[in-house]
Amino acid sequence: MVLSGFAGFRFPAEVIMLAVRWYLPYGLPYLDLEELLAERGVEVDHVSIYRWVLRFTPLLIDAAQPCRHRVGDRWHVDETYVRVAGEWRYVYRAVDQHGQVIDVFVSSRRDAPAAKRFFTKAIKATGCAPAEVVTDKASTNPAVLDQLLPGAFHNTRKHANNSVENDHGRLKARLRPMRGLKQDQSARIIIAGHALIQNLRKGHYELGVDAPPPLRLEAAFAELASKI
Repeated sequence: MVLSGFAGFRFPAEVIMLAVRWYLPYGLPYLDLEELLAERGVEVDHVSIYRWVLRFTPLLIDAAQPCRHRVGDRWHVDETYVRVAGEWRYVYRAVDQHGQVIDVFVSSRRDAPAAKRFFTKAIKATGCAPAEVVTDKASTNPAVLDQLLPGAFHNTRKHANNSVENDHGRLKARLRPMRGLKQDQSARIIIAGHALIQNLRKGHYELGVDAPPPLRLEAAFAELASKI
């Protein structure tokens, strides 16, 4: 008998999924979520909500993977930065020509080894090798791309990467109310979870496809809960 991922939790899956679904896309602190749930008759401590987010976000990402659309063949790659426990971390992100977030990677350094880890992770996660990679003119990129993606065209043309640079703003808007993340682990999970939310909203998964756009997240999370 295969146990559900929700086995052993006092609250039902619907409540846990609601809390996680509210937390990842919206600028809501855990204390605010505690109040919102209390207004709906659910008394749960904000620390429990924090634990739910860290526990179930990776499970949601894994459950969604088989339903994901194939990523495009043009990858726009760039780094932004976030503060974790008072220190800066670099967030490598890639978006394809259709606006799908391909992958994310949080690193303490912005160098060739970090870039190589990001591209290796993205290729493995998607099972795809792009025909074109658009980046800035950072000196670390050419050698990494020559090694990992020798057949791809490396585009460093000015303004060619506006799409991913603009997309960083969606992540920054979500993280801004948090006033800095506290741990590298939570940073990785929340940033990856935000990417999942973006892709679900844009219809890059075969999840929630029959629901109207405002209800797509709710429908997708209900489908994913049954897969955990």
